[in-house]
Amino acid sequence: MKEETTKVFALGGLGEVGKNMYCVMHKDEIIIVDSGVMFPEEDLLGIDYVIPDYTFLKENVEKIKALLITHGHEDHIGSIPFLLQTINIPKIYAPAQAKALIDKKLEEKNIKYNNMIIYNESTNIKTKYFNIEFFRTTHSIPDSHGIAIHSPNGTIVMTGDFKIDLTPIGPMSNIHKMARIGERGVKLLMSDSTNATVKGSSLSESVVDENLSEIFENEKNNRIILATFASNIYRLKHIIEICRKNKRKVALFGRSMDTSIDIAVKCGYIQDKKIIITPEEANRLKPSQVCLLCTGSQGEPLAALSRIANGNHRQIKLMPNDIVIFSSSPIPGNAASVAKTINKLYLKGVKVYTNGENEIHSSGHANQNELKLMIRLFKPEYFAPYHGEYRMLKTHCDLATLCDIPKENTFILANGDVLNISKNKVTKGGKVPAEDIYVDGSRIGDVGNMVIKDRKLMSSNGILVIIANIDINNRKLLTKPMITTRGYILVNENEVLIRQIEKNAGMIIENKLKNKSLNYNDLKTELINGLIPFLSDKTGRIPIILPIIMDIKNYNNEK
Repeated sequence: MKEETTKVFALGGLGEVGKNMYCVMHKDEIIIVDSGVMFPEEDLLGIDYVIPDYTFLKENVEKIKALLITHGHEDHIGSIPFLLQTINIPKIYAPAQAKALIDKKLEEKNIKYNNMIIYNESTNIKTKYFNIEFFRTTHSIPDSHGIAIHSPNGTIVMTGDFKIDLTPIGPMSNIHKMARIGERGVKLLMSDSTNATVKGSSLSESVVDENLSEIFENEKNNRIILATFASNIYRLKHIIEICRKNKRKVALFGRSMDTSIDIAVKCGYIQDKKIIITPEEANRLKPSQVCLLCTGSQGEPLAALSRIANGNHRQIKLMPNDIVIFSSSPIPGNAASVAKTINKLYLKGVKVYTNGENEIHSSGHANQNELKLMIRLFKPEYFAPYHGEYRMLKTHCDLATLCDIPKENTFILANGDVLNISKNKVTKGGKVPAEDIYVDGSRIGDVGNMVIKDRKLMSSNGILVIIANIDINNRKLLTKPMITTRGYILVNENEVLIRQIEKNAGMIIENKLKNKSLNYNDLKTELINGLIPFLSDKTGRIPIILPIIMDIKNYNNEK
């Protein structure tokens, strides 16, 4: 990689949906775009978040000039607290809504950061090598922007998450500014690929608003419980306006819903504060006078709607004539939990409205027609789709070739792959560290693949603990080993097998104690390796084997 080239690479967001983090580097300057989390799949047992690998940034911390935030969704801002605990970021530029959400996160983590700057569409940022401008986009959260980074080797455009909605509820994408940037020339376009496999155009948010209004009108005598994404401020704003028109008060349930509404009020998106009431007040009103706005649209077990469906919410109990509205669609991987919640609601006898039948949710991401329009507006020389799984990135590249970008000028990248931009061409070459980093409680990066493998094994095959008391000086096993298990077999119902395990373990220990050079670790290894074939033959499963070897004589002497 030559010194004069401009380098672009992702630390997260490629080959996956989430964990967005992108970097542009020229000589001794690095600009970071977004710093998100990815929520773990079910097989990542005990993991709270997956965050980007900061190794390259730690090694080049003196080059970092700024972190730019496109919008306030978790997959774009969620890892900022972890980043700030690891690396000094000189400045963070964020739109107003995102800044309010980031401030809340930092406050919860007790992290003080005083150099966050609110930007808008007219903001320009200049460094030694970069000139940065922003353009407004439409997404499912206010204050969403794309970014144009003008480098010595050409303009790099990152769209952020977007859709082209010609009748939005909030501001429309500034397609005029996009076209002007495109007219000046764009070397590389990196565009949101989340809905690249979905044909046509996305549903307008105004259609969702009309359909929700119709449901409220049709169900005006019943209590309405509505679940939606707490971050979709414009949706929340118009739900509250629908409630006002129908003379309903709104009660909030769920921490993220409380936070979003609070920020929406502070930022001026919601004007009528008096319409918000407490759960206790809601219970005293007639069903026709209240709407319960809650979290749980993705079937999360601890979210408000799930607890209501299970009948264990301490403030709200379902009534036979209740109306439940899911103004959402399941995120990939959540379909089963959403279906489970809906089924419980049906069992309670309530009426349920879902998006599939009623068009009461619209994605915040562009479908194929909008993606092609974005490519046409910017007319880039080179194209590298981002934010998406491999099939999404591949489909997006195919769309780019339909829009007259030569196939050889498109790149399907993985996290860590480096694009080298010179004045004449863009080439792929080089690699930076970009592994998944697991957050387990307050521990960052301590849990690796081997720990996850052990957790999976314990969850499926259980654990077998062998406690053996020995006299290491006389090379003797003092008593037969004690066997206990969790998640493998029931001790009381498998006494014969337990005795066989005790016998085999004792024989292995006594045999290995004859070797005077054997240490504790060797003894444990021999015990594990010696029992695996026996356990596999007897039960068809191999648990995690945990030997605990205690030298009783030395232990007593030390005491």
